[in-house]
Amino acid sequence: MSSQDVQRPICIIGLGLIGGSLLRDLAGYNHHVFGYNHSTSGARTAVKQGFDVTDDLPAILTRAETENALIVIAVPMTAVGEVLDAIQEHAPSCGITDVVSVKKAVRQQVLERGMESRYVGGHPMAGTSQSGWDNSQKDLFRRAAWGITYDYAAECEARGEKIPKQWIETFTEVVRMTQMVHAEAVPIRVANHDAAVARISHLPHVFAEILAVVGDNGGILAQSLSAGSFKDATRVAGTHPELVQQMCETNAPALVEALDEAMDLLRDAREKLDSPEPSIAELTDAGYRARTRIDARSGARKESVSPIKISSRPVLRLHPGGPKWVAQLRQSESLGGRIEIF
Repeated sequence: MSSQDVQRPICIIGLGLIGGSLLRDLAGYNHHVFGYNHSTSGARTAVKQGFDVTDDLPAILTRAETENALIVIAVPMTAVGEVLDAIQEHAPSCGITDVVSVKKAVRQQVLERGMESRYVGGHPMAGTSQSGWDNSQKDLFRRAAWGITYDYAAECEARGEKIPKQWIETFTEVVRMTQMVHAEAVPIRVANHDAAVARISHLPHVFAEILAVVGDNGGILAQSLSAGSFKDATRVAGTHPELVQQMCETNAPALVEALDEAMDLLRDAREKLDSPEPSIAELTDAGYRARTRIDARSGARKESVSPIKISSRPVLRLHPGGPKWVAQLRQSESLGGRIEIF
């Protein structure tokens, strides 16, 4: 085990696409990892494939407590409260993180239970339109941004309080976990996270659903002619409806703000197309420039001739708990940067 690897076992609660892919990656690196699947058949399938999985939640959490594991909550938002209650009962001292796509709602559940000193929120910006253990895969997170929240540390600092050692250790282990699966740890506070993903994750889901409905309303001929651009734009409409509903409805305030902005752009485009001299030049130019900026920040550097992909996100190396380390997190967040720890 490298000094840069997670120094404790990892217990994953929920083995769908994200949780299952994380378990596959960690097991592939011979890290001590075990998990829970609420589906008995899903758990049995994972066991047959050689993974350490059960459908007994109290038992797996009791084991996590005994082994001092880092617990990763990878269940839908509607099940988070139930899982937190079970953790309080069966694993009262374990550090906790999660992979849920909204952070304010999860943190609120944590705060209500007084568990904030051992919780570090997380969200890997990776996935497919599929779900479930059978669709989980290795290397899903490679070069993906993995948001990691630090509100608790910032609040402790603002109050002039010392950040608890357990929280710092949990934060460190979460960052190390993302590095083990070749993701890029991006520090971010809860409100900023939810505002950002409303624009770049949840709004695209809404648009994908709308485009799919409009295309389908065109009838058999439109369906027959649909090709690359339409299928690219509607890919996430193939996500299970309940998952999309939970994601978007839980982040409704931020999503409504982004949707209002999008509707203003749509209304403007419609007016210009309905004029004597139709034109969407302004929109296409703005969209092209915006996409270029996004690619430049979120992708690999195109100028690199190395076979190793080099991230375009600026990197800041820090020592959790060191002098001014929370200020370093803020700086990295303001740049959309990634962090590495030493």
